[in-house]
Amino acid sequence: MTLKRLGLIILTLVAILFAGSSLLSSWQEPQFQSRLELYQTNIVLQAASWKLPNDNKDLKPLQDALLGVKPVESAIEQYQQTRQSAQTNLDKAKKQLAQLQSQPATTPTTPKSQSEYPPVSNTSSELQQQQLQQSLKGLQKFIAELDLQLGILQANQGKTDPALKTWSQLQQQSDLNSEFNKAAAVLTGLWSDPPRILPDAERFIQNNLKGWFRYTALDKLYQVQQRQDALAELETIQQETAEQALLKLAVIGTIPALTAFIGVGLVIFLIGQRLVKGKTSLLAQNSDVRWSTPWDGETILQVFVVGFFLMGQIIVPLAIQLLPIPRPTQNVRIQALYVLISYLLVAFGALSVLYLSIKRFFPLAENWFRFRLQGSWFLWGLGGYCVALPIVVVVSLINQQLWQGQGGSNPLLQLALESQDTVALAIFFSTAAIAAPIFEELLFRGFLLPSLTRYLSVWGSILASGFLFAVAHLSLSEILPLFALGVVLGVVYTRSRNLLAPMLLHSLWNSGTLLSLYILGSSGQ
Repeated sequence: MTLKRLGLIILTLVAILFAGSSLLSSWQEPQFQSRLELYQTNIVLQAASWKLPNDNKDLKPLQDALLGVKPVESAIEQYQQTRQSAQTNLDKAKKQLAQLQSQPATTPTTPKSQSEYPPVSNTSSELQQQQLQQSLKGLQKFIAELDLQLGILQANQGKTDPALKTWSQLQQQSDLNSEFNKAAAVLTGLWSDPPRILPDAERFIQNNLKGWFRYTALDKLYQVQQRQDALAELETIQQETAEQALLKLAVIGTIPALTAFIGVGLVIFLIGQRLVKGKTSLLAQNSDVRWSTPWDGETILQVFVVGFFLMGQIIVPLAIQLLPIPRPTQNVRIQALYVLISYLLVAFGALSVLYLSIKRFFPLAENWFRFRLQGSWFLWGLGGYCVALPIVVVVSLINQQLWQGQGGSNPLLQLALESQDTVALAIFFSTAAIAAPIFEELLFRGFLLPSLTRYLSVWGSILASGFLFAVAHLSLSEILPLFALGVVLGVVYTRSRNLLAPMLLHSLWNSGTLLSLYILGSSGQ
């Protein structure tokens, strides 16, 4: 056994252990989906405030179809479920932190660096404790926000006593930001009998509440203060916001639903054509035509272990530490830039390893890494997107039942959801809708899938590459949906034999996700 092969075996084992550890650690992390559902609930609440023009009853069925018959009751149920899930996660994090803190130190504590960056040589236990403490703070803040909002929902439904109890418990928590305690005190005063107005009440409402919750609290404040002009102005603003919310709901509901409808129709058509025409159908096109692969499994491992794992998890993170980017930072533009630079460096490193690994096999056969502007690649990419949408949605619904809000998510999604900065969103778009489709399709569909046909059938290669594509994102809760997406991407590529097709599908998918996040995020302002 050569030294190179021995090193590759060791690196492969390390990569497998790292991926397994990352997936297991994501088991305890909350899914992004719960936050996303709350944002959608909030936009529904805003839209529910819309008053039908001239009491036009003809529009009522349309409003009910978009919002549901009882949007506030549904929101209370959603918020209670989310709070219970967040509390469970908080209890688990506290338990894990207590276990880590009770363990005796096995290595000396690294002195605090004088640099603005954290020392790279911290022990694993210390890093885990830091991550858990950050997670605890985030969960505590999230639960406090939920309690403020849940109390307003309860009060809006006339359930004043439960609302006052919710805010009272929030005020008693000394480990929270004082802003939340004071905001809870302001709300308690407004809904007390008789009501009380605390100093700076309006400022605390403006600073700690958003969207429908802010309007509801301000409406109560202005009523208690008997400020009729302020009430009239607030109602005008609220109606404008409600109209915008209805439009946003129509966009994020109607367009995906129409796309999914087209996708279901395409699936039925393709399956029917396959049954009728057999091997001459579109779905059977190139379905059993393998690539002529001049390299073996060792080259495949070298590209993914050295190029993807070593570059992405060790070399690039260490190189990033040398860049003059302040961390941690609350500046979303810097965060977006950090994500883009990191991704481009990983892509450059991995593709460089890919090039050097297969360079000696040049020239490659014509069907390798094929980009052709002619042909039907656009239809394959667009059609693949329509087909992928209903498939991934169904798989995601099943996945949610399996994981019950656990399993972690891509942190980029949360940043994109909460950022309403145009420059930051443009950078996020460059990463997700341009850089990611080019790099990932080159690696997973352009190289991995065809390489696997040396050992597997075309369908086996599609499934295997789709699974590795899903695992590479290192979140348990995303494996099934991303596997489904990866299979569709693989089918589109093997049938079209043009990398532009899966790149288009991938870009449309990420673009649609970012657009939905931007629309939902804007509803919370």
